[in-house]
Amino acid sequence: NVLVLSAANHNSSDCRVIILLTMSRDSNYDHHISIFSPQGRLYQMEYAFKAASSASGLTGVAVRGKDSAVVVTQKKVPDRLMVPRSVTSLSKITEKIGCLSTGVVADCKAQVQRARYEAADFAFQYGYPMPVHVLARRMADLAQVNTQSASMRPLATDCIYIGVDDEKGPQCYKVDCAGHYLPFYATASGNKEQEAVNFLEKRLDEMKNYDVNQTIRSAIMCLGTVLGSDFRGSELEVALVHGREGRFHALTEEEIELHLNAIADDADA
Repeated sequence: NVLVLSAANHNSSDCRVIILLTMSRDSNYDHHISIFSPQGRLYQMEYAFKAASSASGLTGVAVRGKDSAVVVTQKKVPDRLMVPRSVTSLSKITEKIGCLSTGVVADCKAQVQRARYEAADFAFQYGYPMPVHVLARRMADLAQVNTQSASMRPLATDCIYIGVDDEKGPQCYKVDCAGHYLPFYATASGNKEQEAVNFLEKRLDEMKNYDVNQTIRSAIMCLGTVLGSDFRGSELEVALVHGREGRFHALTEEEIELHLNAIADDADA
């Protein structure tokens, strides 16, 4: 808001226009990541959360069943001239760990690349593959460091890691741009995150006992419900880990179509 005060009625020496800029109490507190507002808020972090949830326009869902963990997301190719297989939100970190990332695409790629480096470095130093919970904690620590310095910025991305733990079996962890990391039975990220979480909460007790096919279909159903649309196999990305020795792998379009047909048959029954 700009308030203009005229001094035309004053002496000629005092005749001037005084422009006073009235700004909100929290003004200028969003210029640096390391400055708190009087209300204790970090505005740059709030902007980062907003970018992580909406920048890609995608929604991702992760569900952990009895012996498997699944991630599902939309597949949108922004340009018809692009090779479709080059556009993906799913990444293999190690043989047993995969990642679903949503947010600013360049930040997602940087986060995935760092996760691969951390996993490879861990395996080199200690002689065994990095457990998924250790990777999630390490990536969360790195993300939190980015919130402490004015010369850095947080990466606008939410990452969901699924993997197989040698002792606990399939696991699912979510790491956000502020450095929070927590294990989940089911979670979501992206544009329709809250709607997806509401859908999953209603089915939590059932999901814990799902086999691999039920887990895949529940994740697809969740995504279809919150987006209000029916999918084709080419419009989805699905990846999973299954069993204690399971490898992270993505399903083909034909395999996704089989699950979509099964969901449609169950709905008609």
